[in-house]
Amino acid sequence: MTALLTLTAFHPGAHDGAKVTPAKATSTPVGANTAIGTVEAFHAALSRGDTDAALALLSEDVLIFESGGVERSRAQYAAHHLQADAEFSKAVTRTLESRTSGGSGTLAWVTSTEKVAGTFRNSAINSRSIETMLLTKSDAGWRISHIHWSSAKL
Repeated sequence: MTALLTLTAFHPGAHDGAKVTPAKATSTPVGANTAIGTVEAFHAALSRGDTDAALALLSEDVLIFESGGVERSRAQYAAHHLQADAEFSKAVTRTLESRTSGGSGTLAWVTSTEKVAGTFRNSAINSRSIETMLLTKSDAGWRISHIHWSSAKL
């Protein structure tokens, strides 16, 4: 399955860890073997700079649109924007405002809205972020096959 990962400049989705305010109730239990748990693990890995762990949660054939550019695989993302996305995630504070999820069988979706604030590369960040992730389940567990991140200055 071809996957789609869409990013905006300086914005890799909602990241968990010490800098994130937990979401309100979710519609799916949060656990390592759930779609939400996979999304949270991806964000946590980026926030701590563990790019190998983040990559392991993406489908190999992911298609990434970021800031007008196109990356056509997980390997291409790793070679281009992954490190900057991890640096951004470590530099900002995220406050998760809401999260919903759903799906059926081997397909799931997770949407999140958050506020993002901090300083990245000497630029003040104060924005609202919207994230949609689509995931597929296989014998290896849930993998992110599509991400759409968008943000707007507050």
